[in-house]
Amino acid sequence: MTISAEPIIYGLIFVAVLVLVEGLYLTVFGKSISLNSRVNRRLELLEKGAGREQVLEQLRKEMTQHLRSQSIPLYSILASKAQKANIAFTPSQLIMIMGVLSVVAYVGLTMGTGAGAPVRIAVAIAMGVGGVYIWVNNKAKKRTSMIEEQLPDAVELMVRSLRVGHPFSSAVAIVSKEVADPLGTEMGVISDEAAYGRDMGESLKAMAERMDMQDLRFLAVAVTIQQQSGGNLAEILDGLSKVIRSRFKLFRRVKAITAEAKWSGMFLSVFPLLALVGINVLQPDYYDEVKETSVFIPACLVVAGFLVANVFVMRHLVNIKV
Repeated sequence: MTISAEPIIYGLIFVAVLVLVEGLYLTVFGKSISLNSRVNRRLELLEKGAGREQVLEQLRKEMTQHLRSQSIPLYSILASKAQKANIAFTPSQLIMIMGVLSVVAYVGLTMGTGAGAPVRIAVAIAMGVGGVYIWVNNKAKKRTSMIEEQLPDAVELMVRSLRVGHPFSSAVAIVSKEVADPLGTEMGVISDEAAYGRDMGESLKAMAERMDMQDLRFLAVAVTIQQQSGGNLAEILDGLSKVIRSRFKLFRRVKAITAEAKWSGMFLSVFPLLALVGINVLQPDYYDEVKETSVFIPACLVVAGFLVANVFVMRHLVNIKV
């Protein structure tokens, strides 16, 4: 029995593509772009000597550049996720990285596998585009979950600032200095925009729409209503922080309860593919006797259709919304 190493090589090349795009990102923008940094990116850029207006312009460009590029055919598949992830790469740079990674994957496939040129080209393009998409998607999920977790504490910090007599603009500025990324930089941009004359409610609403987060919409609506009709903003935000924290706990509880069902759905979706790879690794000639029959290709297409349908059905079954 001969064991084929090609599936392992494919997997290693794809992992190398993911590591390479992360390495490029950190190399170009440094550690300040990492969400694990204790000092938020806006403060680090200011400490390096950049002016407040220059930093605001750079951060606003990064925050809005992706949605403006949705008309690009290839880029439209990840524009919204790149926006949520606040990827500092420009759309043209991301497309260029897709091309570079595809070339790297093609070289690796040429050196490590014996597949034909058309197969290598197709797989290399899939790895380049898919690797960037998975990387951006993971960044978006991580950033969104971190903002959801930071928001209740940030609102409570605003409440304490308001109760000691600070205006709301100063409360937001305090949050931008005390809270780490990603929320710290977001609030810093809102504080700078308010300093240059933009309405605070509009800035919060724009941030909520850009991130597509319901809790941020609640915050924007609360501030806007208070600006228009008056009232005790500290008490309003205190109640809002409790609501946001309760929603966050509920989402975590639902996530824990449904974790088993989601993993079961993921296993049932991936297992047929793993079984197919395992058969080809352990016995590469397993399908040789039926490859030349007239029903082999139609049967493969039917199986592929069922696998795709299985993925969508299982995702729908375990996608519980609160």
